[in-house]
Amino acid sequence: MEPVQATLWVVIMLVALALAFDFMNGFHDAANSIATVVSTGVLKPTQAVLFAAFFNIVAIFIFHLSVAATIGKGIVEPGVVDTHIVFGALVGATAWNLLTWWWGIPSSSSHALIGGIVGAVIAKSGAGSLIGAGVWKTVLFIFVSPLLGFLLGSLMMVAVSHIFRRATPSRIDRWFRRLQLVSAGAYSLGHGGNDAQKTIGIIWLLLIASGHVAAGQSAPPTWVIIACYLAIGLGTMFGGWRIVKTMGQKITKLKPVGGFCAETGGALTLFMATALGIPVSTTHTITGAIVGVGSTQRASAVRWGVAGNIVWAWIFTIPASAFVAAIGYWVSLQVF
Repeated sequence: MEPVQATLWVVIMLVALALAFDFMNGFHDAANSIATVVSTGVLKPTQAVLFAAFFNIVAIFIFHLSVAATIGKGIVEPGVVDTHIVFGALVGATAWNLLTWWWGIPSSSSHALIGGIVGAVIAKSGAGSLIGAGVWKTVLFIFVSPLLGFLLGSLMMVAVSHIFRRATPSRIDRWFRRLQLVSAGAYSLGHGGNDAQKTIGIIWLLLIASGHVAAGQSAPPTWVIIACYLAIGLGTMFGGWRIVKTMGQKITKLKPVGGFCAETGGALTLFMATALGIPVSTTHTITGAIVGVGSTQRASAVRWGVAGNIVWAWIFTIPASAFVAAIGYWVSLQVF
């Protein structure tokens, strides 16, 4: 292992890069939390991002660090990770986030980070250094989280339609404009609770690899936890408006009742995954829930071409970020 002092500047740089990725995660995934409340007119854009950012940060007091533990100790065999792998992983994940943000495509920051770790580790020592159970659990939930979001979102919509079948449209709209604030807050909690922990996990990996934290320590330093939750909250405050438009307007047209059902279904999925320590995509989850809500009206209510483009982005996320991460790993060997 490299001497601690010799790598201190590298560690500081990588922590800064990880927090920048966390900020970008919030910026990129702000749409997941606010697209429905903005598109239904319940909140103005500025109000929505402040609202979502607040609940992103409040999540620090609610969720255990199960997802951070999976990233920090459940993806790669102990002793394999070094500063070069962390650099490659962050470069791969950040590059994919920037590309998909530019094109307005809702992709997964979570799976970009996992892909980055996988690509950098394979570049160093091959696939044998990966912990299969952790990797496959994450890959499985690429499919499970949107399907669960779809199922819960559509079931919520069917149940609400039945319960309020005798209510007037104006009364339903009035009620669900208020209730959508609750569902949006819940989804933002789930977003902060699951996504901030991924960056906590990668910084934890870095600190263990560089000798700044003992490998047997049961939790990352408190400053890491606070910094990551603040970074994702700040990212959400700035918002990714290109993706907000795709999520809130292009997949299907939403009313407040539909927004409530989509956010509630998505939030339940995130709470479940976070409790189980599974890093899932908040993007996949809310997209599945929005499609589920739209499909209960009629199949033609969903713009399946847009949804199909999003699915292709999901499929390419891990291999694309892994490829860039492998290049980043090689570059880092030449630089530091």
